[in-house]
Amino acid sequence: MHLLSAGCASAVLLVALLSQVTSLELITGQYGEMLKIPCNSGAIKAEDIAITKWKYDKGDGVPGYLLVKQKNQNVSISATDEYKVRVSMDENSSLLISAAKLSDQRTFTCMVVTGGDVFEYPVNVLIHKLPAKLEISDKAEELEIGRLTKLGKCVAKDANPPANITWFKNNKPLEADGKGISIKASVEVESGTGLSTTTSILEYSAMKEDTGAKFECRADSLPLESSSMNFTITYSTENIMLEVSPQKELKEGDNLTLKCVADGNPAPTSFNFHLKGELVTVENTDTYTIANVSRIATGEYKCSLIDDTSMEATRNITVTYLDINLSPSGNIVKLAGDALNLSLQIDSSGKAEVSWTKNNTKLDKQPDFTKLGYSDSGRYEWTVTVGHITRTASFDLTVEGPAVIKSLFKNRSNDGQHKVLTCEAEGSPKPAVSWSINGTLLGESPFINGKITHKIKVVPSANLTVHCTVTNRLGFDSRAINVSSYQSEDSDQTRLVVGVIVGLLIATLVIGLAYWVYSKKSKQGSWKTGEKECGSSEEEKKLEEKVEENSQKAEV
Repeated sequence: MHLLSAGCASAVLLVALLSQVTSLELITGQYGEMLKIPCNSGAIKAEDIAITKWKYDKGDGVPGYLLVKQKNQNVSISATDEYKVRVSMDENSSLLISAAKLSDQRTFTCMVVTGGDVFEYPVNVLIHKLPAKLEISDKAEELEIGRLTKLGKCVAKDANPPANITWFKNNKPLEADGKGISIKASVEVESGTGLSTTTSILEYSAMKEDTGAKFECRADSLPLESSSMNFTITYSTENIMLEVSPQKELKEGDNLTLKCVADGNPAPTSFNFHLKGELVTVENTDTYTIANVSRIATGEYKCSLIDDTSMEATRNITVTYLDINLSPSGNIVKLAGDALNLSLQIDSSGKAEVSWTKNNTKLDKQPDFTKLGYSDSGRYEWTVTVGHITRTASFDLTVEGPAVIKSLFKNRSNDGQHKVLTCEAEGSPKPAVSWSINGTLLGESPFINGKITHKIKVVPSANLTVHCTVTNRLGFDSRAINVSSYQSEDSDQTRLVVGVIVGLLIATLVIGLAYWVYSKKSKQGSWKTGEKECGSSEEEKKLEEKVEENSQKAEV
């Protein structure tokens, strides 16, 4: 250690009287960490400094010296108290204090001696410490609606300055209101370390809406918060409800489950079920099931609390059902022209929707069977729906009748080489078609709606009569048609031409005779009346044109 001489000390003291004192600087250090206190903050260049000396205020104006450094010499420790092993100085003349404590919250002064001046730089030091953590203890087991209950105690230990604690519910701060919220805070300081412990007690009057709410405490302006907690909220039952499953529609044959729901907490575990006047009590459950319900289960159902029967819930339950009966059904065989009387009976819990199909094709309306035809044959299905219940009934209708020929005709083929004979018949079962002559089969139409068409081609060498015969198990029919040879047809055509010519000649003679008679009568009349002998020139002209026209037709 280097000490200043008495003369030098006097000079320094004298200069100190004339020294300049800077304004007070404030720094904050963290508890337990290295504390660095700056000197003059670079206001004086290091090469201009002759002496640097650090001191602190012990209280009552009594200074305590820590260390000193003269230019071009090592630091000399002046402290004799606990700072002796905790202080040092860096190259910038800053004071370093290890393991900062709350007792370090004081004023430290840096004295700087230059060529002819002494400067002092006082620095006020604060030491901060975050609480280690926030803990909630003394938690309530449950909260009762309307009753102010101690919810818990939040503690922030070993802090400086003391932590300020705020309570939160669902991330919203709580404030004491003197009614449903009470917050009591206290701070204790440990004598050994000087650190503070803050305790905050929350008393809370819960509401039903607080069920599932999360509570926590936080230290203001500090990144600390407790773990969240929630509580069981207890309250008496105020409302009761009867739930039914299935919810949408209960069909005959389903299982009906009744559930009594009460809004109390804890919820009741035993209930009374009133099943259309019958009382059933269940323990340790809130449900009751009726298996395989029938239509007679339709009616009023109730549930109530065992200890308060006046608190009850009611539901009217309808069991959906549907019965259908179609008569006749199965395979039905009827004769064409007969009537089919159907009986359709529906017994249901509501309005039924009915639809018909024939051979899987939907019909616009119920079919009319007052007079059956072959086209009425097919499979019919009757579909009835009530709610989500669907029933179907069906029958297969076959319309039969004896084989009958509807038409028999002939045509000349397109090439003119043969005759085409067509026999159209109907009946059911399908008629068998036969011909009285051998011909070449041109084709047979599909058997649809009791109708069939059979065609053959023939080349007759002479005039003949051909028979078409149709047969099924219910009867037969036969019809004949005259078919002439091609030579006979040519002779017939010649006779036809001659006959036409003769007819035209006779017509001409008749018209001529009529003209002669008319002319003669006309002359006689003119003598009597004094008119000209000749008749009207226009009438004569028309008669002459008619005669000439008939003469031309006769020549042809």
